[in-house]
Amino acid sequence: MHIGPARDAEGDFTAFVSAYWSRLVRTAYMLTGDFHEAEDLVQTTLIKVHARWDRVRREDADAYVRRALVNNNRSRHRRRRVVHWLTPLLPDRPQRSGDTERLEQRDVLMEALAELPERQRAVVVLRYWEDLEVGEVARTLGCTPGTVKSQASRALAKLRAHPALAAHDRADLGGAA
Repeated sequence: MHIGPARDAEGDFTAFVSAYWSRLVRTAYMLTGDFHEAEDLVQTTLIKVHARWDRVRREDADAYVRRALVNNNRSRHRRRRVVHWLTPLLPDRPQRSGDTERLEQRDVLMEALAELPERQRAVVVLRYWEDLEVGEVARTLGCTPGTVKSQASRALAKLRAHPALAAHDRADLGGAA
């Protein structure tokens, strides 16, 4: 009976989850717009990854899990046939004085992100929140770097033109909202 490598793989997986959990939930939150859905998405993704963990190259584990997360999110959308997302609610957490404006900005941004097409939302989240290079975003989404660039350009143009973001920016600059 050969148990050693299985235990090592299990330990590697546990260590990976411990190290990347917060980052994965943050990415999932930016993709879904809902904290509880984000945690569910990460959990279901990790369950699927766990079944294949012995075949995942450790040096590529982060990219592999991120791609699985994005793919799982796409599948979730297809199953639910979601056409339009409502403005997401922020997770319940205590507010400190001074956080109100930051939370308002986050609400506005999440509203605008929720209105982007799924592919554009994924590109913006991976490229700008996860700070991935264009090539890595392309590999994660299974498309070309040119597609990533064009989707990012279109998404950023839509975000800049979004009425709530434009009004918020004018208010920040002291102009009329």
